[in-house]
Amino acid sequence: MKRDIPDLAGGLLLSVIGVFVLVYASTQYDIGSLRRMGPGFFPALLGGVLAVLGLMIALPAIARKGPPIRIAWKEALAVLIAILVFATGLERAGLVPVTLASVLIASIAAPDRRIGWRLALALIVTTLSVVVFHFGLKMTVPLWPGQ
Repeated sequence: MKRDIPDLAGGLLLSVIGVFVLVYASTQYDIGSLRRMGPGFFPALLGGVLAVLGLMIALPAIARKGPPIRIAWKEALAVLIAILVFATGLERAGLVPVTLASVLIASIAAPDRRIGWRLALALIVTTLSVVVFHFGLKMTVPLWPGQ
């Protein structure tokens, strides 16, 4: 019998992340008590809740049939290359050209979109990135090459 792999994997991933947060928060921070909550209380509580919700998703998926898994290799590769271009080129080329290039590369994953849509998306994302990171957060990321 084929299992519902997306729900099973997603639920298990949520549970693993939740357990990690719970363990990390309870070992690195003081939990305290219900009357005097420490800095680790709320993160540990959220980690526990996330782990339980993940199990609530994963356990029913064991008995449920699911659709066959189709991996979109072309789209996954486009997004991975866009991330690599952004990570490796940010310091050398600057935020504006690297963001434009990354969005255009990642938009290959949407084959039904025309070039005008892709350019508009790249310009909007680049503008938002400059506004948020350069002007809003005052990060010292170069905007252009040589800055």
